[in-house]
Amino acid sequence: MTDAPARLALVRAALAKAERAAGRPEGETTLIAVSKTFDAADILPVLEAGQRAFGENRVQESQAKWPELKARFPDVELHLIGPLQSNKTAEAVALFDAIHTIDRPKIAQAVAKEMAAQGRSLKLFVQVNVGSEPQKAGVDPEDADAFVAQCRDAYGLELEGLMCIPPVDEPPAPYFALLDQIARRNGLKGLSMGMSSDFADAVPFGATHVRVGSAIFGTRPKPE
Repeated sequence: MTDAPARLALVRAALAKAERAAGRPEGETTLIAVSKTFDAADILPVLEAGQRAFGENRVQESQAKWPELKARFPDVELHLIGPLQSNKTAEAVALFDAIHTIDRPKIAQAVAKEMAAQGRSLKLFVQVNVGSEPQKAGVDPEDADAFVAQCRDAYGLELEGLMCIPPVDEPPAPYFALLDQIARRNGLKGLSMGMSSDFADAVPFGATHVRVGSAIFGTRPKPE
């Protein structure tokens, strides 16, 4: 069982098991298949297996493969899970259905402006740097409440929730719990947390979206 549809089935089964163990309804957690660096030929079998939520890191890469795939599978939901540059905001709002990386006022303002201009309403997540790691994007936990309020009050954004990437060498559970706490006190229901190595650990803490790449698609192609 080395092909992507078979691995997808295993991930779905593991996710359902985690939901049952946490006392949550099966299917409550959205599985985002992270297809960054894979081309349309690699993604097609996963689409044909019924997967409809996908995640990408780069706007330009996504523009090269997803318009045609979305034309064939119009019910696809495409999530931008990588950093968004302000000069790519128009393209991102046109192509994606959700952005998980709202992390600073400039991006929040640009996304609000483009959604209004294009008449689109995307699902938006604020990225929180739960480990306060200098190399990672995201709002520091102590600044998250103020930034959420700014997104709502200054830019009129209706936020879906929060996203995080815990420190790689530490147990993720405390960081998932932290994100849940921040979301609860801000009245946010969406929690985008958990990846290939730890998505089952995110479910008990209320993850609504898990972002799984290598466990579905396998080892990523080396960049040229």
